[in-house]
Amino acid sequence: MSLLPRTAEEFSSAEYWERFFKKRGEKAFEWYGDYNKLCGVLHKYIKVQDKVLVVGCGNSELSEQLYDVGYKHLTNIDISETVVTHMTQRNAERRPGLTFQQVDATQTPYEDACYQAALDKGTLDAMASEEEGALARSMLTEVGRVLSVGGRYVCVTLAQETVIKLAVEHFVQLGWAVRLHCLHEDAVKEEDSFALPVFVLVCTKFRQPMPMPILEMCLGEDGAPTRLTEVSGLLSAVREQQAYSALRKKLRTGIDASSNLSLTLCHAKTGLPRYTLTVQDCPPGAKVPRLNQFAIFIVPQGSETAWLYSSSEGRRQLAASANFRRLVIVAMHRNQEYTDMQAVQSELSPMVMDLAPPGMPPNHQVPFLSVGGDLGWREEVSRGVSELSGEYCVENVRGEDGELYRRLVFLSNSALVQSESRLVSSNTTSSHKKKNKKKAKSTAAPKTSSTSLAVDSGFLCCAHHEVMVAGLATLAVGAPQDKDVPVSVLLVGLGGGGLPQFLRDFVPNVTVEVVELDPFVLKVASEWFGFRPDDRLTVTLGDGLERICALEKEGGRSFDAIMFDVDNKDSTIGMSCPPAAFVETTILQKVSNLLTSQGVFMLNLVCRDSALRKDVLERVSAVFPTILSRKIEGEVNEVLLCCRAENKKSDASHILSCLSQAGTSLQNALCSNRTGTNPSPHIDVAELLKDLKVE
Repeated sequence: MSLLPRTAEEFSSAEYWERFFKKRGEKAFEWYGDYNKLCGVLHKYIKVQDKVLVVGCGNSELSEQLYDVGYKHLTNIDISETVVTHMTQRNAERRPGLTFQQVDATQTPYEDACYQAALDKGTLDAMASEEEGALARSMLTEVGRVLSVGGRYVCVTLAQETVIKLAVEHFVQLGWAVRLHCLHEDAVKEEDSFALPVFVLVCTKFRQPMPMPILEMCLGEDGAPTRLTEVSGLLSAVREQQAYSALRKKLRTGIDASSNLSLTLCHAKTGLPRYTLTVQDCPPGAKVPRLNQFAIFIVPQGSETAWLYSSSEGRRQLAASANFRRLVIVAMHRNQEYTDMQAVQSELSPMVMDLAPPGMPPNHQVPFLSVGGDLGWREEVSRGVSELSGEYCVENVRGEDGELYRRLVFLSNSALVQSESRLVSSNTTSSHKKKNKKKAKSTAAPKTSSTSLAVDSGFLCCAHHEVMVAGLATLAVGAPQDKDVPVSVLLVGLGGGGLPQFLRDFVPNVTVEVVELDPFVLKVASEWFGFRPDDRLTVTLGDGLERICALEKEGGRSFDAIMFDVDNKDSTIGMSCPPAAFVETTILQKVSNLLTSQGVFMLNLVCRDSALRKDVLERVSAVFPTILSRKIEGEVNEVLLCCRAENKKSDASHILSCLSQAGTSLQNALCSNRTGTNPSPHIDVAELLKDLKVE
């Protein structure tokens, strides 16, 4: 190991290779595999009668083995005098026609078009290590010069991105055909394997440059070529195979149950993400039936964002309930077509055994698991780009309960649903009852089109929105709810507009001001989620923090409830909602100042960092004497109901004792305020208030 280069520049240094081969002695050094591993693909592209230039031969036995099976026209060149002398002496008697010459591959003495093939095992990788790859480009130019029309440059490489990009772009610009074979090893000792797979790059010279790039990818030496249209697509396919190989390497010896190993597989032709595979092992010591070694779980389309499939804890729970030693959880991607479950299984089957736990018999039958036995259903209805939030899409999905839903998803965090609403036929009034967890009977596309579907404004898809609505019952503690008493709400964060519209439609005598930073979110809410502001529901476009500061400075306005439901775009901290600035003490104090004497501050908190959560709670409690919280089942979310009243901590129990009656009053008010055009509100206030606890 000490013979390996200490720096990238040493790879391209003649002095380094002189020292290397003097220390190495007679022992052959086989970069990236020997003849037995490479012979299949080499014989495919290099004919026995071809004149072959072996570039950077080193002391590899590859040329000797090719000579022994009939290749008699091999010219081996290397920059090292030591290796050329050694290899000449080693083959003088047994292989008198095998030629070794000390030649710089960037400046060869050979005539134009005098070779039918150039063979390179690791030399491109070594030369491309020089800054900006100038040496490698010189070598590739020289290879192109000495090859005849129809000749092939066959390069064995690890295909690091800078290396393969350099070579592919070079030959594409010359109008050559480019094909890449990925050689995965079927069985290899862990200590002998590379972390990256070995590739064989084959570039073919044409008489006339090709007007359109010919780019192909093959799996294995005999794999059918897949045509790609752009260099970026080929590079994407290479990265996928490298990630797959690295994952296989990790899985050979098993993984920790807390690991979160995942791999994205792309469509062979388009290069777009098609499947994401996440490996979940049971913890050591778990009692797993002997036959339950390995299974594949297919997540229905539209369910990828569910806590059970998208979170580490949820996947561990799924694996525990499936009770297999290893479970591979497969999620399907947007903008991809999937015929049926059988087609998906057939597509995934060739790679299944590569992900099996160590020690599992190769002929073991691997079951495919799913929910309901089908693929689910998803339809993208809109896509766009927000200057503030990036690319987004609006999609219709069928939930596991059989109902249709519309979602807003920002693709920078595609595992998170930004907003969701339930859909009903626009020709009928919804009479749906509270959604249940029963599996859908069918996942076929709906008979009604997207244009004939409408948002059910009486249904809140987000459980934390339901808790926020129920939290308004705290306003009635100690004072009966009067329908004629106005209720004012300030909400930071619009999303699809489901929460503010519900408040406007069902809370008696309410006025709602929504503050939304992103104009595109307002546009999407209006176009796709039926959001309709009016004199009781207004939208202020701008920064929520600036709006709070301005309102406090202006004075003269107060709110019965202030709600924070805004996500954090900074993924580097363990709190995804709200942004850290929203829970700074100075802002919390301004929020308190804007509340009425009996007002309530509601915070949707999503914090995976326990220490950070503790810090947030300490800051909130320093401003608000009483805090009630409710965890959202199956999610990281929790809602904090923070009371401004001059209550002490001991009075929190009094608030809880009074909430039952206040909740009943709120439930009656919500139902009685329904107009003829609005559906009934699907909310159980008493149930939502039942699990509140004092912080």
